[in-house]
Amino acid sequence: MGIPNLLTLLRIVLIPVFVLIYYLPFHWAHPIAALFFALAAMTDWLDGYLARKLGQTSALGAFLDPVADKLIVSVALVLITASPDIHYVAIPAAIIVGREIVISALREWMAELGKRTSVAVSLVGKFKTLIQMVSLILLLAFQPGSYIVLLFMGTSLLYIAAALTIWSMVMYLKAAWPDLVDGKVSQ
Repeated sequence: MGIPNLLTLLRIVLIPVFVLIYYLPFHWAHPIAALFFALAAMTDWLDGYLARKLGQTSALGAFLDPVADKLIVSVALVLITASPDIHYVAIPAAIIVGREIVISALREWMAELGKRTSVAVSLVGKFKTLIQMVSLILLLAFQPGSYIVLLFMGTSLLYIAAALTIWSMVMYLKAAWPDLVDGKVSQ
């Protein structure tokens, strides 16, 4: 269990921490929850960097990292869509979660065909993740009646992330399309 895997586990452990803080009845709860989310988001970049730099890539890390990413983003999206003050983020949230389900299934299926690299993470996907994380930090930090700029910027960035989400999904599906339509099914 190297440092990269420990960072990935830390990201998972931070999920209930930022959720609990988010719901505390204090004026500082949302910004502190956003800070914990930001810390968790930074471990996403750091664990991958360290795994490559230290030569500590592992099957466990390859499994846990995307699981941790999807968990933390999904939980953050649930928190912000549950807020009555920013309910209009439900559309990009649904797009982001839907895309994650489609791409996860596609990657699993392509891996069974031995073609997982056909749906490897693209530059658009990385940029989408960055914008998505920044938008979620801003939206988690937002409190009704304060800093409306956080709400505007966070919402705008979340819609941009949703657009990039669709774009990257189309790219992945396009790369996998020949295998999807060749008629061969393995079940």
